[in-house]
Amino acid sequence: MVKIIQGEQANGKIVVTTNGCFDVLHVGHLRYLQAAQSLGDLLVVGVNSDDSVRVLKGENRPLVPADERAEMLAGLGCVDYVTIFPELDPINLLSALKPNIHVKGGDYTIEQVIERETVESNGGKVIVGLNVPGKSTTDLIETIRERYK
Repeated sequence: MVKIIQGEQANGKIVVTTNGCFDVLHVGHLRYLQAAQSLGDLLVVGVNSDDSVRVLKGENRPLVPADERAEMLAGLGCVDYVTIFPELDPINLLSALKPNIHVKGGDYTIEQVIERETVESNGGKVIVGLNVPGKSTTDLIETIRERYK
């Protein structure tokens, strides 16, 4: 995939990346990914592996295996490429892809994005705050727990 992305960039395409767990895909994810895609020509989504999700979100997660989460994301019209990465952060992935733009959702400030230095050192920029308030997997799981006690 790296060679494909490099070829697209050589042809003048703006490559946007984002990453996350994307466990239990919901409308917040869709709106976030659509907004990310609108910033460039191609959207590449890095998906945390099952092991990294367990470390980040707790032993009961993910609810959906990584290959299925990747398949769901790949089926969205706004997503061009999907890859699964094993690390807790996407630094190795971003070092290889060298995106023009890396998007981070949630309530991060630009200073809190640990991959910022990697992206910027390769000539890219980081954009934060494309989150969709009130739409998170954690909120959805809590709603299900409350309704089906």
